[in-house]
Amino acid sequence: MNRVRAGRPAGGVFLLLFALCGTFSAPAARAQEDPRRIVLPPGKALVFVFRRDREPRAVDIPVTVNAEHAGSLANGTFLFAIVDPGRTFLRSGDRALAMLGFEAAAGQSYFVQLEAVHGMTVVQTEMRLVSEAEGRSSLGESRWAGSLPAARAAAVAAAAPGAAPSAVQARAVVEPAATPAAAPRAPAFAEPGGGWETAVIAKGGRFKLTQPQQLPGGVPTTFDDASRPVYGIEIEGRSTSGFAAGGEIFYYKNDLVLDGTGLSGEQEVAAVMVNAKYYLRVGRLYPYLGVGVGTAAAAYGGNLTGKASGAAYQGVAGIELRFGPVGLNVQYKRLSSTIKDDAGLELKVDGKGVLGGLSIIF
Repeated sequence: MNRVRAGRPAGGVFLLLFALCGTFSAPAARAQEDPRRIVLPPGKALVFVFRRDREPRAVDIPVTVNAEHAGSLANGTFLFAIVDPGRTFLRSGDRALAMLGFEAAAGQSYFVQLEAVHGMTVVQTEMRLVSEAEGRSSLGESRWAGSLPAARAAAVAAAAPGAAPSAVQARAVVEPAATPAAAPRAPAFAEPGGGWETAVIAKGGRFKLTQPQQLPGGVPTTFDDASRPVYGIEIEGRSTSGFAAGGEIFYYKNDLVLDGTGLSGEQEVAAVMVNAKYYLRVGRLYPYLGVGVGTAAAAYGGNLTGKASGAAYQGVAGIELRFGPVGLNVQYKRLSSTIKDDAGLELKVDGKGVLGGLSIIF
């Protein structure tokens, strides 16, 4: 009899613990089933990425948000990420990358459509911001891509039926039907599947002539191979896919001496170039390669006068460190140009150098 009476309270304790475990584990399970109810930490923004292919392709597309892998999307699936306010960058794909950037505001939700557009062995993708109405409608027709990471599970809320959220949750919960988040203004030169930004780059540095001994006007002349001053200005459009195109004016000046005469002069060169570049992204760093074609014009002063011009070509390589709309740019430039004066005499204004600059992106 004593064993029976002693066992009943213990059994009741086990039943109570089992019930409590069920009570506390049920919301987490429901949260895993419906990640659309999210407890958004104060001062954060929410980004949903969903995939909709017009011509479905049987391949998963990896998605990176602010240099962190967010997951992989099959057609008809979605994922989400919680980000800090400010410039937000998304990247999709593996070998063929697509990129999208926009300004995120605290407490707002953003919706990005991802589409696999073409390619068999290397699938190319496109991303674009869509309106809240279109985004929420697409989320309702999509399934969640995978399980919730442990760090993100703490941010997912699924209140039990009839239970009121806490005061903190009431302020932070992002309800799909109740959060009026206007889609950000589309960037200038927006086009389907991507967007464009405009960047103005001012730069200066060191530039050195590769051929200081020449014969302008048939007179042996020695140029000071170190150019002073050296500066340039560049305006380019940057696609969120990484490609950029624009124009550049590059100026440099060299002193010269007419050998054996004691006479001196100067050479001023201005190269007007059309450039194409491709940027990669590694966190805040954007390494790039580019080529350019254009024309170079030289004017001579002092004891050597005249003008000359000709075609110019260049290759550039560099890296840009971006802080929102501002970037610090370091570039290696190799310029090749042979110019001719009115008499048909040729001069080479080839050179190479390292330039530093400031980029303003808008």
